[in-house]
Amino acid sequence: MQSKLSILLALTSISLTTAEDVLGVYIFHRHGDRTAKAWKPVNMTALGADQVYSSGSYYRKRYVDSDADDKIQGLSSDTAVLSQIEVTAPVDNVLQNSALVFLQGLYPPTGSVELLANGSRVEAPFEGYQYIPVNSVESAASAEDSENSAWLQGNSGCTNAEVSSNDYLSSSEYTDIYSSSEAFYTKLLPVINGTYAKAEANFKNGYSIFDLINVAQIHNSSITSESLLTESTVDELYNLASIHEWNLAYNSSEPVRSIAGSVLAGQILEALTPLAEGESGNPKLNIQFGAYGTFMAFFGLAKLYKASSDFMGICDYSSSMAFELVTNATDPTTDDVSVRFYFSNGTAGENAPALFPLFGQEDTTLSWGDFKAGMTDFAIEDTDHWCELCGNTDGTCASSNSTSSSSDDDASSQSSDDSDNGISRPVAGVIGALVTLAVVLGIQAAALVFGGLRLVKKSSLVPAESAAGGVKA
Repeated sequence: MQSKLSILLALTSISLTTAEDVLGVYIFHRHGDRTAKAWKPVNMTALGADQVYSSGSYYRKRYVDSDADDKIQGLSSDTAVLSQIEVTAPVDNVLQNSALVFLQGLYPPTGSVELLANGSRVEAPFEGYQYIPVNSVESAASAEDSENSAWLQGNSGCTNAEVSSNDYLSSSEYTDIYSSSEAFYTKLLPVINGTYAKAEANFKNGYSIFDLINVAQIHNSSITSESLLTESTVDELYNLASIHEWNLAYNSSEPVRSIAGSVLAGQILEALTPLAEGESGNPKLNIQFGAYGTFMAFFGLAKLYKASSDFMGICDYSSSMAFELVTNATDPTTDDVSVRFYFSNGTAGENAPALFPLFGQEDTTLSWGDFKAGMTDFAIEDTDHWCELCGNTDGTCASSNSTSSSSDDDASSQSSDDSDNGISRPVAGVIGALVTLAVVLGIQAAALVFGGLRLVKKSSLVPAESAAGGVKA
């Protein structure tokens, strides 16, 4: 009996020491199903809303519920505490709406009822719908109106990234695929000729054509010439679109092409660093909605294609990736904190996120130090760095460059400006002011003496408009 009790206590001790806490999570999420980009404005569909709601419900069960296996430490379970959550999406109706619906799965209505001082009861609208703000963000990772743009770099705002992506369109690789796929796209004209003319049915519009047919297959029960859309044809459409977009989003020799992934990496570090360092008062759950191109850019920079070639393909609607900050220590330092990366291709409610290794490594659990070093290799965390990498000099970059130049000039001239002939600038300023005052008083005195002028009280003067019978302006 003594022996069995000792073993039980030992096992209990082991389970307590290995219990893992989730300190925080950063989720980057794609929108749900939408209408085709070829027909503007692009809108989210009922199916899309259902997809992101399902995903929100999954992440609730995983990180938010009071009995969740991976409950985020200190995160409110039923009522959303706004200081604990940070949700962002660009100014884009599909992405903003996706975020709003996702949040209702994450924090469903509470059915709250209040008793007022006069004894009356008030029920909250929509059964206690929780109002969680979705903050607008505009960056290369989440570009404004991105779902209405068919070109991956169309809204990045980064000059060098746009130039780099355009370089692919004049490469021999692009030219070869363009030529070899012409017959394939021409064969699809009976399906797409209501939107694309013969001259537009080619690899240049590879993503847009795939998107149009993909949406039609989901929502149109009577596609023109449906017999042309065999399984192999649809697979080829997807593969060509993925090759097209991957090469626009990533090139190992030109990191600037993946500017969206670099900005996202900086945002992730900015959100998780305070949590890893034990700072209080920071959001524990960060959620950002963005476009598939940002996924691809990040996948390339983080070398996830080495873990699976599937990362080189366009991810499905409602896909998500999550960065999980964990520790086994009771009072952790950064040395006790680790990070795991999960990815779900499609809604997490149907495809549970799977664990993958980052940066071409084998380990799926990285120490905070290794994770931070890997991300820092390509992350952009401030405007100056972004402007330098993108080669932009207008807008925000103009003011940023001006501030930097002004600071440099002030620093370089401080020693000469602060001292003239041994007199400091503050002292010289005081002396100059006194000399000027003396000169002005001297002139006034001379005017009084030689001009026959005298000083009088202001009250003794007659208002000019009264004397002349004028009207005040």
